[in-house]
Amino acid sequence: MSAVNALITRFKYHSLLNQDQGGRRIILRGSIAGSPALLIAERSAFGTEEYYLSSLTRLVAHVKNLGENDIYRWYLANSLPDNTLDQPTPPDLKLNLIYPCTEKHVRKYSFQQLRSVRETPEVYERFVRPYMRRCREEGRLTWVFNILEGRSEQENVLFKSQAGEERDDYLLLPDLNWDRKTVGSLHLLALVVRRDIWSVRDLKKKDVPWLRNLRSTLASTVTKLYEGVEEDMLKFYVHYQPTYYHFHVHVVHVNLDATTTQAVGKALGLDDVISQLETIGGDGEAGMSGVELTYTVGEESELWKDIFGPLKEGKEPEVAG
Repeated sequence: MSAVNALITRFKYHSLLNQDQGGRRIILRGSIAGSPALLIAERSAFGTEEYYLSSLTRLVAHVKNLGENDIYRWYLANSLPDNTLDQPTPPDLKLNLIYPCTEKHVRKYSFQQLRSVRETPEVYERFVRPYMRRCREEGRLTWVFNILEGRSEQENVLFKSQAGEERDDYLLLPDLNWDRKTVGSLHLLALVVRRDIWSVRDLKKKDVPWLRNLRSTLASTVTKLYEGVEEDMLKFYVHYQPTYYHFHVHVVHVNLDATTTQAVGKALGLDDVISQLETIGGDGEAGMSGVELTYTVGEESELWKDIFGPLKEGKEPEVAG
């Protein structure tokens, strides 16, 4: 081993200074031969060579299943050689498996050019709402209902509220992409029990008290579940368009790097939505269905292919719902 490489093995750890990028990068404070030193470690990018990709699943070891629901399964695994029985190599991979997958999954996860689209109340009512109905009727919410009805993932439910009325309850679960241990990248999902709200579009002025209570109880619950996490360390948001049409709220730590899922064109702050509903004109039935929303969609998505692509070309979308 060269003298330069030997410096790494001589590093003596003292404390963790920082972690970011969802826990994929850590900064350690320590010393080498009595002199202070910093070690910055981050997971390297995956190789894209064919020989590596074709052998990836054979390289992983100690695969631990974290849960499954319908066609979705998620795991922790090791991609590095074992140390010893006394010092086992910690898992460094979070794996999600979709099996059997559909063409929609393939399109969703493929690289695709994004487009910014403007959804007017008329476009929503005539085309997007029927599309949402079609998605729900095709059984794309089976895995959500499995959770709500207690058929699966109950071991993953972190908290179930007990409100005065059951329709006001929610279930709190870890997001599939969170490793469930790195608090700085905390990402939780609150699935509401009521089924009349498909997306933010269904929220009305009369729902403000319910939303405020939901937000308050979520903050209180999460701060109790995770020591050291305070309310002002949390962000609450909803997606539009969401991945699935059953209302849910994302709760993330403010230190979690803001990826595209938190970006403008995808995420709407829950507090901002509540404020907009409070100040919107009209009676209790007025709501988000009457506002214009701008967001991004991929060119391979059904929303683009079936609705916004044809609209851009001056054609009438054909959406059965």
